[in-house]
Amino acid sequence: MQDLVTQSFSVPCLLQEAMEPDRGMEQRPPSVPQVAWVKEEEEEEGPGVAPAQQPEEAEQSQPLQADPGQDSGADTDSRPAQSGNDAHPADVSDEKGVSDAKQVPAFVRNVHQRLTASATPEEKLLMEFLRVTDEHPADAVVTLLRCAPSCDRAAAIMWRTITSLGRTVLKVLPQLLCVMENWPIHSMSTSDGDETDVFALAATRVIWETLQTFWFAESLTEYSPRLLVALLFQVLISTEQTPEEVDTFWRGCWEQHNLPTQPNRFAVLTMKALLCHLECEEVVLSMERKCGWDTLLSADTHHYAVGLLAREMLRVSNPLCSRITLHLLELLSREEPHLELLTMAFLVEVLDYLDMSDWGGIILQSLSRHLRSECPEMRRLALRGLLVLSQDPMMAHGMQSLTESLLELLWDADGELVGMALSVFINEVQDRGIPISTPTALELAEALQTLF
Repeated sequence: MQDLVTQSFSVPCLLQEAMEPDRGMEQRPPSVPQVAWVKEEEEEEGPGVAPAQQPEEAEQSQPLQADPGQDSGADTDSRPAQSGNDAHPADVSDEKGVSDAKQVPAFVRNVHQRLTASATPEEKLLMEFLRVTDEHPADAVVTLLRCAPSCDRAAAIMWRTITSLGRTVLKVLPQLLCVMENWPIHSMSTSDGDETDVFALAATRVIWETLQTFWFAESLTEYSPRLLVALLFQVLISTEQTPEEVDTFWRGCWEQHNLPTQPNRFAVLTMKALLCHLECEEVVLSMERKCGWDTLLSADTHHYAVGLLAREMLRVSNPLCSRITLHLLELLSREEPHLELLTMAFLVEVLDYLDMSDWGGIILQSLSRHLRSECPEMRRLALRGLLVLSQDPMMAHGMQSLTESLLELLWDADGELVGMALSVFINEVQDRGIPISTPTALELAEALQTLF
């Protein structure tokens, strides 16, 4: 596997691996099947699966073996309308191949069509596709997601070809992440002027498929924080809202490939497989024992599960937890509203291990903003974070600006919020010689009197 990552094999040899599903599956880490699949209810089994065989068993026993004839039309009905750029596809038989970026989308579609029609992929064709993808990763990725969003047999061969070369994977993964992070659809104009949207779940489908076949040691280490956060976000957002077009698209995916019937369950499944690749099987199993994955699938308890995941990662894999934390802190500095609850739920569990001289100001600014949030859970998370910060002498003067917001919370009907707000006040004034103004002291006395 290390040879595969460091490209010590020849490209034709690697392409041979990509073209033979059975050989590719030999490289799947043995721990993934046992711990990566989520438990599906009996009524959620995909059609065509024998009663004695669960969907996950079918996926493991028949990876990427769909009938070519069935694949040829499988994706047409489940993706957004496609522009007519197939009239003059690039001549892939020409030794010069693709020489202009505007030819890339037509070339990719041409390769997919030829692989769909042929049971035996042409090595020369796949080598040219790999070269084009390496030079034009954005156009190649988006075009392939457009013409085969459910990742049919032909597309699976093309994605395996991409993952056969570590250099190309490092260029392709950021493109897939950009699609995954834009729920429910990603908008991008390719070089030929095509502006057809791409489903975020289509990129997640590709990540899942490739995780079943190859190891990506170096590239996964680099991009794992973004991948895990993107998957966590997909779990949350697909639990809360799944547009009709996404639901239709996903129905086609699980019917064809025996996948979980709900997008959020599929995102959890992909997250488990990713953690196993990152040698964090213990995190997967511990979350399973503590019902963390089930908790993650509920919009009301999602943030609790994120906190549990943070604690388990901190206990099992401190380096991975640190990389995720740094990524979330970067998101915090950019103020990404759709990720705020997820970010805060993770960060409050690791604040004790952060260097406040570097991140204290950004964290304090974010926590203070959320003290007046209309979401009770966000206010609770903000106070939990402030409790940690209030114990750090370095943050004492910065927290004086929160007095007014904390006073308002003392009138809250939630006793837990009031208790945490009082604890922050006590940490601020006790043994620190920080004076409180007379007006503030009078307001504080009035609020405290009502609590007795």
